[in-house]
This record gives sequence, structure tokens and C-alpha cells, in this order.
Amino acid sequence: MGVAFLFTAWRDPGRYTVGRILRRGAMACVSVNPLWRFRTSGFVPADPRRPYVVVSNHESLADIFLISHLPWEMKWLSKDTIFKLPVMGWLMRMAGDISVTRSDRSSRAGAIEQCRDRLHRKVSVMIFPEGTRSRTKDLLPFKDGAFRLAIELGVPILPMAVAGTRSAIQKGSLLFDRARAEVRVLEPIPTEGMTLAEVGALRDRVRALIQTERDKLQGELERSTRDVRTGGTDPRQVPAS
Repeated sequence: MGVAFLFTAWRDPGRYTVGRILRRGAMACVSVNPLWRFRTSGFVPADPRRPYVVVSNHESLADIFLISHLPWEMKWLSKDTIFKLPVMGWLMRMAGDISVTRSDRSSRAGAIEQCRDRLHRKVSVMIFPEGTRSRTKDLLPFKDGAFRLAIELGVPILPMAVAGTRSAIQKGSLLFDRARAEVRVLEPIPTEGMTLAEVGALRDRVRALIQTERDKLQGELERSTRDVRTGGTDPRQVPAS
């Protein structure tokens, strides 16, 4: 990773290449973990360098490993404590991901400016608008920041629904457990022509879309798990590539 950073940083200020190498490392971790079966589905951008503000529900620390299977690079907005984790946090800094201290207003403002910078460099940013992991099947209220950013820059919102990762790494723990999970990418939502007065409506629309798709995904995963236990055929046994 360090070698890749040295050889690409000067000609890739958005750190796109280094980030892709990091995500592939996360994919490799999943591939050798016998407890996890992860898949992706849905929309894939035709141009990986077209920037989006990507938003998703947040179930677990394992969301990072799951979403890393998607075939394009995005820079993550994550709380500062994640960046303090050995190895994982160091690599995220090297990849150009963005740290934020949620209780510090100046840190939040600085993090949004860094998101602007990544978008201007044609790299998508990944934001969990709930702000933290939900402990239940219901999504937490979405915060405005991601939607305000998208409208201000005229960048499309790319919604994603995650299901199944809550059991992979329980909140408050770093231990792995058995999980079948999927991330589904929904169609992008244009923001050109929108005004800041529409932030709330956009936020609520996206939250409803993600909640609906997340519930649908969870049902599919539960049915596939029952099929496996009863000896039925389960196409989700094949990990994402």
C-alpha cells in the first residue's frame, strides 16, 4: 500500500488508485473469512470517475468490507475513532478517506470541505447520513449534510441499501460472526436545479427509498438462509467479486 501511494500520489491527487487497492484488500479479507457471504447488486456507474454523493444506511463496521466490493472508488466520511484502529485506520488515511469528530463543529465543517475537494477531483464520497449505526431494523433519522452538499455542487445522490451486516460485527465489538449480507445500489437521483429549500424533501425521499429496499433485501436474505438450513438451493453462496 505504501509503495502504491509513493508511485501514484504525484499523478493522482484524488488518490483514486490507492483507494482502489485498499478496497481490494478489504475484499481479500472477506474472501478468506469463512463466516461471511457478501454480495452486491443494482446500479453500476458507467463512468467510475463521475462523482456522486453516495449515501447508505449503516448497520455495522462490516459495511466497509461489504461496500468495498463495489467496482468503483469512493472516499469514506468516517468518525475519527475508526481512523485510530491499527492498520485499518492507517490505510484509510493513506487512501484519502475523511475523518470527522462528530461532536466538534469545526471538524464537521472541515470534513465537508474535504468532501467538496474529493468531488471536485472527480472522486465520489460515501456518507452514512444516519451518523451512526442503528441497533434495530429501523433506520435512524437522516442528517442534512450529504444532501446539502449534493445540491450545492449539483452532484447526483447515489442511494444504497445494506442488509445483513449487523450480525457480522456487533456494535461495540471487533469480533467476527456469521453473516450473509448484500448491498444494493439504487438509481442515482439528480440534484441539478434543486435549491437548499429542498434539502429536507430530498433527504426524506432518499431515506424512504433506502428503508424500503433495505427491508426487501433483509427478507430475501432471511429466505435464502432458511433455504440453506433446509437443504435448498441458494445462489447467494457465491461471494461477490
